[in-house]
Amino acid sequence: MLNPRRVTLFCGHYGTGKTNIAVNYAFYLKRQLGKSVKIADMDIVNPYFRTKDSERELSEAGIELISPRYANTNVDLPALPAELYGLFEYTDSFAVLDIGGDDRGAYALGRFAPLILEENNFDNFYVANFYRPLTSTVEDTIEVMREIEAAGKIPFTGIVNNSNLGDETRPEDIIGKIPLADELAERCKIPVVMTAVKRDISGEIGRDDILPLDLQAKYY
Repeated sequence: MLNPRRVTLFCGHYGTGKTNIAVNYAFYLKRQLGKSVKIADMDIVNPYFRTKDSERELSEAGIELISPRYANTNVDLPALPAELYGLFEYTDSFAVLDIGGDDRGAYALGRFAPLILEENNFDNFYVANFYRPLTSTVEDTIEVMREIEAAGKIPFTGIVNNSNLGDETRPEDIIGKIPLADELAERCKIPVVMTAVKRDISGEIGRDDILPLDLQAKYY
């Protein structure tokens, strides 16, 4: 987190909290580094929990949001805005990308993979939530990761541990899943780059890689 790449992608299984992490990370870049930041909603699969839900807060913070034209309406077309190409053609801003769930959502990323790989100034983080029923084990999580990598054509460079139970999350719930996140990192040969925790309990976790979350738990 102390040496962010220009482009940061957040991928993962449905319901792991990618959107919440992406939005909070954009705020982190803006507030801690004072840099120009743009955030893109690339989720063409799930119309319900979207980066656009935080449009007002992002605008007030001076963060530009790029989202599908019909996001948060009763029309949901599998199309991405043309402004996305500008994120990779012009390198004067940090770019945070919220990628759709699983391999189906990652296919949208594939069209931009050559540009991202050519610039070679990116991180691709897998958001892990071991409380989700289909990714409750390291083996199941690795399977999902490999499917996303194949579809998106960009290798993962780190893991975000976002294991939580929403509003009911207690410090021990997070601490109890840290060994699984560490095992996942060891088996995939990439680091755990941050552990996401609601701010009101962040001081009770005992780690120095904490990303305190400020938004509502609905993003989980």
